Amino acid sequence: MNKYFVAAVAGIALVAVSIALFNSKSVAAQASHSSAVFDADGEMKLPTGYRRWVFVGAPLTPNALNNGEASFPEFHHVYVEAKNLDAYLKTGSFPEGTVFVKELTRVLNPTFSDGSRTEPSGRGFFNGEFNGIDLTVKDSKRFAKTNGWGFFTFGHHPLPYDETAAEAPATQCAGCHITFVSKTDMTWVQFYPMLREKHN
Repeated sequence: MNKYFVAAVAGIALVAVSIALFNSKSVAAQASHSSAVFDADGEMKLPTGYRRWVFVGAPLTPNALNNGEASFPEFHHVYVEAKNLDAYLKTGSFPEGTVFVKELTRVLNPTFSDGSRTEPSGRGFFNGEFNGIDLTVKDSKRFAKTNGWGFFTFGHHPLPYDETAAEAPATQCAGCHITFVSKTDMTWVQFYPMLREKHN
Protein backbone atom coordinates (compact mmCIF):
# COMPACT_ATOMS: atom_id res chain seq x y z
CA MET A 1 0.00 0.00 0.00
CA ASN A 2 2.87 2.34 0.85
CA LYS A 3 4.31 1.82 -2.63
CA TYR A 4 1.00 2.76 -4.25
CA PHE A 5 0.70 5.78 -1.97
CA VAL A 6 4.21 6.97 -2.81
CA ALA A 7 3.55 6.45 -6.52
CA ALA A 8 0.32 8.42 -6.30
CA VAL A 9 2.00 11.31 -4.49
CA ALA A 10 4.83 11.32 -7.02
CA GLY A 11 2.33 11.37 -9.87
CA ILE A 12 0.44 14.30 -8.37
CA ALA A 13 3.70 16.18 -7.85
CA LEU A 14 4.73 15.54 -11.45
CA VAL A 15 1.41 16.88 -12.73
CA ALA A 16 1.72 19.97 -10.52
CA VAL A 17 5.24 20.68 -11.77
CA SER A 18 4.13 20.22 -15.37
CA ILE A 19 1.25 22.66 -14.91
CA ALA A 20 3.56 25.20 -13.27
CA LEU A 21 6.07 24.95 -16.11
CA PHE A 22 3.32 25.26 -18.70
CA ASN A 23 1.90 28.35 -17.00
CA SER A 24 5.31 29.98 -16.67
CA LYS A 25 6.00 29.38 -20.36
CA SER A 26 2.61 30.81 -21.25
CA VAL A 27 3.28 33.93 -19.19
CA ALA A 28 6.73 34.30 -20.75
CA ALA A 29 5.29 33.90 -24.23
CA GLN A 30 2.59 36.45 -23.51
CA ALA A 31 5.11 38.91 -22.10
CA SER A 32 7.31 38.63 -25.18
CA HIS A 33 4.37 38.78 -27.60
CA SER A 34 4.26 41.90 -29.77
CA SER A 35 1.18 43.61 -31.15
CA ALA A 36 3.15 44.18 -34.36
CA VAL A 37 1.78 41.70 -36.89
CA PHE A 38 2.95 41.64 -40.50
CA ASP A 39 1.28 40.02 -43.51
CA ALA A 40 2.97 37.99 -46.25
CA ASP A 41 3.87 41.18 -48.13
CA GLY A 42 5.62 42.65 -45.12
CA GLU A 43 2.91 45.19 -44.42
CA MET A 44 1.93 45.85 -40.82
CA LYS A 45 -1.61 45.16 -39.69
CA LEU A 46 -3.42 47.82 -37.68
CA PRO A 47 -3.56 46.60 -34.04
CA THR A 48 -6.91 46.31 -32.31
CA GLY A 49 -7.79 47.62 -28.87
CA TYR A 50 -5.03 50.23 -28.81
CA ARG A 51 -7.30 52.86 -27.21
CA ARG A 52 -7.30 50.66 -24.11
CA TRP A 53 -3.48 50.77 -23.88
CA VAL A 54 -1.74 53.27 -21.59
CA PHE A 55 -2.29 56.85 -22.75
CA VAL A 56 0.99 58.72 -22.30
CA GLY A 57 0.20 62.16 -23.70
CA ALA A 58 -1.28 64.36 -26.41
CA PRO A 59 0.97 67.04 -27.94
CA LEU A 60 -0.78 69.64 -30.09
CA THR A 61 0.62 71.71 -32.97
CA PRO A 62 -2.41 73.47 -34.53
CA ASN A 63 -2.25 75.13 -37.93
CA ALA A 64 -3.21 78.49 -36.45
CA LEU A 65 0.05 78.57 -34.46
CA ASN A 66 2.19 77.37 -37.39
CA ASN A 67 1.32 79.78 -40.20
CA GLY A 68 -1.30 77.33 -41.43
CA GLU A 69 1.32 74.73 -42.30
CA ALA A 70 1.70 72.43 -39.27
CA SER A 71 2.93 68.96 -40.23
CA PHE A 72 0.39 67.50 -37.80
CA PRO A 73 -2.27 70.14 -37.05
CA GLU A 74 -4.09 67.85 -34.64
CA PHE A 75 -3.85 66.42 -31.15
CA HIS A 76 -1.45 63.46 -31.12
CA HIS A 77 -2.97 60.86 -28.78
CA VAL A 78 -0.10 58.50 -27.97
CA TYR A 79 -0.60 55.00 -26.57
CA VAL A 80 1.75 52.18 -25.55
CA GLU A 81 1.05 48.79 -23.98
CA ALA A 82 1.43 48.59 -20.20
CA LYS A 83 4.01 45.78 -20.30
CA ASN A 84 6.31 47.83 -22.52
CA LEU A 85 5.84 50.97 -20.44
CA ASP A 86 6.70 48.98 -17.31
CA ALA A 87 9.87 47.70 -18.97
CA TYR A 88 10.89 51.23 -19.93
CA LEU A 89 10.30 52.54 -16.41
CA LYS A 90 12.57 49.76 -15.08
CA THR A 91 15.35 49.87 -17.67
CA GLY A 92 15.17 53.21 -19.47
CA SER A 93 14.67 51.57 -22.87
CA PHE A 94 11.78 49.91 -24.65
CA PRO A 95 11.87 46.13 -25.30
CA GLU A 96 11.85 44.57 -28.74
CA GLY A 97 8.33 44.45 -30.16
CA THR A 98 7.18 47.68 -28.49
CA VAL A 99 4.48 49.46 -30.48
CA PHE A 100 3.55 53.13 -30.12
CA VAL A 101 0.26 54.31 -31.58
CA LYS A 102 -0.25 57.98 -32.42
CA GLU A 103 -3.88 58.68 -33.23
CA LEU A 104 -4.74 62.15 -34.48
CA THR A 105 -7.84 64.17 -33.64
CA ARG A 106 -8.80 67.47 -35.20
CA VAL A 107 -9.19 70.58 -33.10
CA LEU A 108 -12.89 70.96 -32.33
CA ASN A 109 -14.60 73.63 -34.47
CA PRO A 110 -12.36 76.68 -33.83
CA THR A 111 -14.07 80.01 -33.29
CA PHE A 112 -10.94 82.16 -32.84
CA SER A 113 -8.12 82.80 -35.30
CA ASP A 114 -5.63 80.84 -33.18
CA GLY A 115 -7.75 77.70 -33.50
CA SER A 116 -9.24 77.85 -30.02
CA ARG A 117 -12.84 78.05 -28.87
CA THR A 118 -14.73 78.85 -25.67
CA GLU A 119 -16.37 76.14 -23.57
CA PRO A 120 -17.75 76.15 -19.99
CA SER A 121 -14.25 75.27 -18.72
CA GLY A 122 -12.75 78.28 -20.51
CA ARG A 123 -11.09 79.17 -23.80
CA GLY A 124 -8.78 76.54 -25.20
CA PHE A 125 -8.29 73.64 -27.58
CA PHE A 126 -10.61 70.64 -27.53
CA ASN A 127 -10.66 67.28 -29.29
CA GLY A 128 -12.71 66.98 -32.45
CA GLU A 129 -12.97 64.12 -34.95
CA PHE A 130 -10.41 61.35 -35.43
CA ASN A 131 -8.20 62.22 -38.37
CA GLY A 132 -5.46 59.62 -38.84
CA ILE A 133 -3.14 57.16 -37.21
CA ASP A 134 0.60 56.44 -37.23
CA LEU A 135 2.56 53.63 -35.56
CA THR A 136 6.14 52.93 -34.63
CA VAL A 137 7.43 49.47 -33.76
CA LYS A 138 10.78 48.44 -32.32
CA ASP A 139 12.47 45.58 -34.16
CA SER A 140 16.24 45.95 -34.30
CA LYS A 141 16.72 43.33 -37.01
CA ARG A 142 13.83 44.24 -39.30
CA PHE A 143 14.48 47.99 -39.06
CA ALA A 144 18.25 48.10 -38.60
CA LYS A 145 18.59 50.91 -41.15
CA THR A 146 16.41 53.26 -39.08
CA ASN A 147 17.91 52.76 -35.60
CA GLY A 148 15.78 49.71 -34.87
CA TRP A 149 12.36 51.32 -35.27
CA GLY A 150 9.89 51.07 -38.15
CA PHE A 151 7.33 53.76 -38.97
CA PHE A 152 3.90 53.23 -40.49
CA THR A 153 0.90 55.39 -41.36
CA PHE A 154 -2.58 53.94 -41.76
CA GLY A 155 -4.02 57.12 -43.24
CA HIS A 156 -4.03 60.82 -42.44
CA HIS A 157 -7.78 61.21 -42.80
CA PRO A 158 -11.05 60.53 -40.90
CA LEU A 159 -12.20 57.00 -40.08
CA PRO A 160 -12.05 54.32 -41.33
CA TYR A 161 -8.27 53.83 -41.38
CA ASP A 162 -6.39 51.49 -43.68
CA GLU A 163 -6.17 47.91 -42.40
CA THR A 164 -2.51 47.48 -43.38
CA ALA A 165 0.42 49.77 -44.12
CA ALA A 166 3.85 49.49 -45.71
CA GLU A 167 6.87 50.91 -43.89
CA ALA A 168 7.10 54.65 -44.41
CA PRO A 169 10.21 56.00 -46.19
CA ALA A 170 12.94 57.15 -43.81
CA THR A 171 12.57 60.69 -45.14
CA GLN A 172 8.94 60.75 -44.03
CA CYS A 173 9.24 59.82 -40.35
CA ALA A 174 12.39 58.04 -39.21
CA GLY A 175 14.72 60.81 -40.31
CA CYS A 176 13.20 63.29 -37.88
CA HIS A 177 13.42 60.81 -35.01
CA ILE A 178 17.02 59.97 -35.85
CA THR A 179 17.93 63.65 -35.93
CA PHE A 180 16.22 64.72 -32.72
CA VAL A 181 15.57 61.75 -30.43
CA SER A 182 18.07 59.03 -31.31
CA LYS A 183 19.50 59.23 -27.77
CA THR A 184 16.12 58.50 -26.15
CA ASP A 185 15.30 55.25 -27.95
CA MET A 186 13.83 57.14 -30.93
CA THR A 187 10.99 58.38 -28.74
CA TRP A 188 9.92 61.94 -27.87
CA VAL A 189 10.03 61.23 -24.14
CA GLN A 190 10.27 64.97 -23.35
CA PHE A 191 6.61 65.35 -24.34
CA TYR A 192 5.25 62.66 -22.01
CA PRO A 193 5.55 63.24 -18.23
CA MET A 194 5.72 59.59 -17.14
CA LEU A 195 8.49 58.88 -19.68
CA ARG A 196 10.29 62.16 -19.04
CA GLU A 197 10.60 61.39 -15.32
CA LYS A 198 12.53 58.20 -16.06
CA HIS A 199 14.80 59.87 -18.59
CA ASN A 200 15.64 62.73 -16.21
